[in-house]
Amino acid sequence: MKKLLLGLAASTLLASPTFAEMLDLEKDQLTFGFIKLTDMAPLAVAYEKGYFDDEGLFVTLEAQANWKVLLDGVISGTLDGAHMLAGQPLAATIGYGTKAHIVTPFSMDLNGNGITVSNEVWEEMKANLETDADGKIKHPISAEALKPVVDRFKSEGKPFNMGMVFPVSTHNYELRYWLAAGGLNPGYYSPEDVKGQIDADVFLSVTPPPQMPATLEAGTIMGYCVGEPWNQQAVFKGIGVPVVTDYEIWKNNPEKVFGLTADFIDQNPNTTLAITKALIRAAIWLDENDNANRPEAVEILSRPEYVGADAEVIANSMTGTFEYEKGDKRDVPDFNTFFRHNATYPFYSDAVWYLTQMRRWGQIPEAKPDSWYDEVAKSVYKPEIYLKAARMLVEEGKANEADFPWDSDGYKAPTPAADVIDGIGYDGKHPNAYIDSLPIGLKDAQTVEGAEVKG
Repeated sequence: MKKLLLGLAASTLLASPTFAEMLDLEKDQLTFGFIKLTDMAPLAVAYEKGYFDDEGLFVTLEAQANWKVLLDGVISGTLDGAHMLAGQPLAATIGYGTKAHIVTPFSMDLNGNGITVSNEVWEEMKANLETDADGKIKHPISAEALKPVVDRFKSEGKPFNMGMVFPVSTHNYELRYWLAAGGLNPGYYSPEDVKGQIDADVFLSVTPPPQMPATLEAGTIMGYCVGEPWNQQAVFKGIGVPVVTDYEIWKNNPEKVFGLTADFIDQNPNTTLAITKALIRAAIWLDENDNANRPEAVEILSRPEYVGADAEVIANSMTGTFEYEKGDKRDVPDFNTFFRHNATYPFYSDAVWYLTQMRRWGQIPEAKPDSWYDEVAKSVYKPEIYLKAARMLVEEGKANEADFPWDSDGYKAPTPAADVIDGIGYDGKHPNAYIDSLPIGLKDAQTVEGAEVKG
């Protein structure tokens, strides 16, 4: 094991009344995986700004082909940790798909996704939308405007196909939420049918994020939900129009997490703290001074080893704006949020929301008591590690004490109805009441058997 003095140079320590805490790193050479999306930014920034180095960590970052490959890499140990869909640690831990105990001490961001439709679909949707006094389309756009288009496809005997990135992705649940809020059924899963298309009005399937624009252009799908820069890429290529952001679906919704195996953190507790410290510093840097560092972050992310998209495309959303129909660029300062609003704190209530959506659409086939949601959330989300790392940064003078929710019980205050597109609030402490309040989806003891909802 290697004893390291973290955080401050020796010359600084001599002049400072506060000493950095000493950590014994159990493992200092690490490989982390990521997918080419702008919300992997905390990893790139922690590497490029030297925050991993400051913690004595020698990190290699490796882009992965898709989310399954990434998860398998973490489980097998070829990756020590990774930028993950928030649903991945939860699904793996409860045994949906691959069974493995994955945990997170760090939430990577809030918001950051959008739903894009083809130009053909957009032209039909526009006929159902209102404009403001300036002639601009009123936002947020409800999926009610999409319903006549879907109905036309049905009448012509054609399926209406849309893409999302993974069955337990935020994108799948956000797209489903938006569709259901507009009266469209996105389909159910059952233990026998894992396509998620039972009783569907709109048929959702998996497409890797960087392939979304090309798949849309080919006409294989009529729209998709994905993170940036792949919505803005459709605008720049002139092949599609983003119609709604996840900020408009659910203001300041949780997005990606940093995932590790439970075995890793058990065997490497100090290394886990060091990783978390570096990622918190990166998140602070990304949001500080009203996003003043975002142009530099855009340049970093545009490099081929990270996202590899044109800087202009990445900047379209990363610097506080978002472009819908070409030329309709609007201010959305919180479209990508990495530290504000306690973005990095792994709230149990965020985990519970994902579990409610898994239950809503049949990925969790049977009803569970509220206590089960709480237990699973606490087995996966680890705010105690996060707060320990944050305390060390505060003591080292690298973070402000006021920026962390020290007294939180792990649950956010309930989301008010006004912050959600369907006007239904969310309280993570009452998951079953929340599930039952949603108009489309499984409720109470309902199950999906074969191609029928029963109960």
